[in-house]
Amino acid sequence: MPRHPTPTARRRRRRIGLLGGSFNPAHGGHRQLSLEALKRLGLDEVWWLVSPQNPLKPVAGMAPLAERLAEARQVAAHPRIRVSDVESRLGTRYTADTLARLVQVRRDAAFVWLMGADNLVQISRWKDWRRIFATVPIAVFDRPSYSLGSLRAPAAQRFARARRGVASARRLALAAPPAWIFVPMRLNPTSATAIRAARQRAAGLGPASTETGAPL
Repeated sequence: MPRHPTPTARRRRRRIGLLGGSFNPAHGGHRQLSLEALKRLGLDEVWWLVSPQNPLKPVAGMAPLAERLAEARQVAAHPRIRVSDVESRLGTRYTADTLARLVQVRRDAAFVWLMGADNLVQISRWKDWRRIFATVPIAVFDRPSYSLGSLRAPAAQRFARARRGVASARRLALAAPPAWIFVPMRLNPTSATAIRAARQRAAGLGPASTETGAPL
């Protein structure tokens, strides 16, 4: 006699996109990417993982975590975009470790890592970046001036055979990693660095420092 599926087996896993970063500050570009991810990837939710401190970015000029969380919630303004301090609560510092813990503790969810094309260029600088590709599927969204360069980046070349066509986007969350797609979209030129610089000029504090790095 066939066994009946358990309630857990019958329940569909929630498809959740993860957008990590300093969000210093959050802005319309983050929201646009998240809305595109909800639509194009067939996600139930997008979580903004606000990092306590990005290891690749200087402490100077970094707003307090509580301030960044509060502003991110104002910018998100959507019932399916959740702003989270989960990295702080898990005690993880690097994306690879955060993803491993989330996959371990939330077996009811199917996660997709979301990032802009600029971070595909830089991800090979991240700690244990290959483990990120091995842990969850990844959706890379177009960013101004980064499209062609990102597809020639070391990570894109290393995992070229794991790249899937954009037609499979709505199935990406359930794909076995490594699996990633490049999602073309209307480009949003907004940057957190430019917003901070404008705020500092308005406050008469002079130019903001330029930072590089990825949302680890």
